Amino acid sequence: MVSVLPAMTVAVVLGLLAANLPGTGTWVAGGARSGLDFAGKHLMRAGIVVLGLKVSVMDVLGLGWQALLLITGVVLVSFAGTYGISRMFRLTRDASLLIATGFSICGASAIGAMAAVRRIRHVDTVLPVALVTLCGTLAIGVLPLLLHPLQLTPEVFGAWTGASVHDVGQVVATAQTAGTGALAIAVVVKLTRVILLAPIVAAAGVHQRTVISRDARNGAALNGTVENGAGLSRTGVAGDPDTDGAELRLPPVVPLFVIGFVAMVGLRSTGWLSPGWLESAAAVQDLLLGTALFGLGSAVRVQTLLHTGARALLAALAAWLLIALLGLGAAVLIVQPY
Repeated sequence: MVSVLPAMTVAVVLGLLAANLPGTGTWVAGGARSGLDFAGKHLMRAGIVVLGLKVSVMDVLGLGWQALLLITGVVLVSFAGTYGISRMFRLTRDASLLIATGFSICGASAIGAMAAVRRIRHVDTVLPVALVTLCGTLAIGVLPLLLHPLQLTPEVFGAWTGASVHDVGQVVATAQTAGTGALAIAVVVKLTRVILLAPIVAAAGVHQRTVISRDARNGAALNGTVENGAGLSRTGVAGDPDTDGAELRLPPVVPLFVIGFVAMVGLRSTGWLSPGWLESAAAVQDLLLGTALFGLGSAVRVQTLLHTGARALLAALAAWLLIALLGLGAAVLIVQPY
């Protein structure tokens, strides 16, 4: 079982078990909590940086412009559709945004990046990570069963997997069931989705800065004050001793760790790194993200999830079906000229 499941999925499951088993639950909730929270936040960001070394721009461009446009379209429609579905099920805007990001781009890594730029609390990432892990694991079991009934070639199946499954490890686990040809195209299609993480997070950062700036201006107008060039406090008065101005501090357009991700993509694309270095980097990435996801999994309480996560689970399953259909349509079109 463990040999079939990706390491990231196993990490979440182990974290969840550690939090909910009688022998370890007290330790996880007590003395280990601060360290696990640190791992879930900061090691996730470090893992996202190293994830960039998996992506080569040359490999992505090798798909051709038609395929790139199709994959970009799938990501954008999946993002909008998943957000809309989540809102229909009355999930919060933050939860809907994180679920949409994770499902449409690259799973838990994308959720961590979006949470950082939107300043969403670490604890609020736990449910989206659990859902993206669950649905990605579901794909590992379900998609291979559809290979023969749908009469898909290995290449189409690989492209479908890469266009619709969430996490890179889950893509590999799913596509390899159809052979090396399916796996090769699946990885390239998936990494094309991964590279879209940077522009989508940047767009979210720009939007967040716009909202904060607008709220600051509205607050100043309500208080009858104007900005004096020295900074605006919560009440509209510069230098108000009751606040440090943190509420109005603008987030970066792109977080530093996402810039690091882009830099690693550039480094991989130069071809300077030997296979040995890339294998070592992949091991480091697995260690960082695995530790981070163990930390996130350890924050999940099954009893609370059962009481509060029913609507979220239904929304996630509906979004998973939408993305699977979109990915299948794109895969058929991608492979024809490929």
